[in-house]
Amino acid sequence: MVRFGYTLMTEQSGPQALVRHAPLAERAGFDFEVMSDHHSPWLESQAHSPYAWSVLGAVTQATERIELMTYVTSPIIRYHPAVVAQKAATIALLSDGRFTLGLGAGENLNEHVVGRDWPPVKVRHEMLSEALDIIDALFGGDYVDYIGRHYRVDSAKLWDLPNKRPPVAIAVSGSRSIRSFAPRADAMISTEPNAQLCRSWDAAGGSARKIGQLPVCWDTDREAAVQRAHEQFRWFAGGWKVNAELPAPSSFTAATQFVRREDVAANIPCGAEIEPIVASVSAFRKAGYTDIALVQIGGDQYQDGFFDVAERELLPALREAAEKDTP
Repeated sequence: MVRFGYTLMTEQSGPQALVRHAPLAERAGFDFEVMSDHHSPWLESQAHSPYAWSVLGAVTQATERIELMTYVTSPIIRYHPAVVAQKAATIALLSDGRFTLGLGAGENLNEHVVGRDWPPVKVRHEMLSEALDIIDALFGGDYVDYIGRHYRVDSAKLWDLPNKRPPVAIAVSGSRSIRSFAPRADAMISTEPNAQLCRSWDAAGGSARKIGQLPVCWDTDREAAVQRAHEQFRWFAGGWKVNAELPAPSSFTAATQFVRREDVAANIPCGAEIEPIVASVSAFRKAGYTDIALVQIGGDQYQDGFFDVAERELLPALREAAEKDTP
């Protein structure tokens, strides 16, 4: 069964708004919610970036049934993996087991703020692998000592653990990351409807669950939607290899200065029509994804109308299309 999610996007909404959105998305009928974990927005026009883990704690109390997930947390520089394990265990307890820990190798945008150099991708993958070793060991409940190339842990233990180990999903972008992490993850995370990526994940022994993400800009005024998508989401056009390296919102502004409104509109469904969103989601589903999270572009004032249309039209249309495509 295909599941459809909602993105609590910290880059475009403040903490109070995100906590308000979470139960509204649950009531609208979304199956899960993912939350980005940033220190900075991609572009200054987005204008927000609260601390995701504090917001998640509040969201666990504002919702009742819906699965929650980081999408994604980087446990390599800004956070030590032992601290990430403690945070994840706490959110799993507060949510009564509704939490999945989504992890990735991070972006310079968020990690450079602690004053360390940004390592090359091979080193970042080594760091993520060691971080997984530490997190997995701490989830086991015993004292952990660890000496690796990148991290040390001295007699650490998690004193509050859920009865069930939190699932771990890992973001991948190509063959190297798939080979390294598919055998170790409970789910795959990616943001492109790439069937080869899914096939490679399966071939490497990855789990069946594959989680994608799709930006949309729903609005009764299509021109306003296109303008908003261009102002706030043109960074999306850079792709992972570029987005992982740039250090600041001003860098993304410079890198995307020649991205046109029509370029954004060609890649992001904009306006009030449901069918373009269904078609874009279908591309992920046909590529092999089992879970697709939508991002409604825009701050607090653009979410309520989206929740209404999602409950009445969009989610029923998405589920109907998924059933038709199921063999």
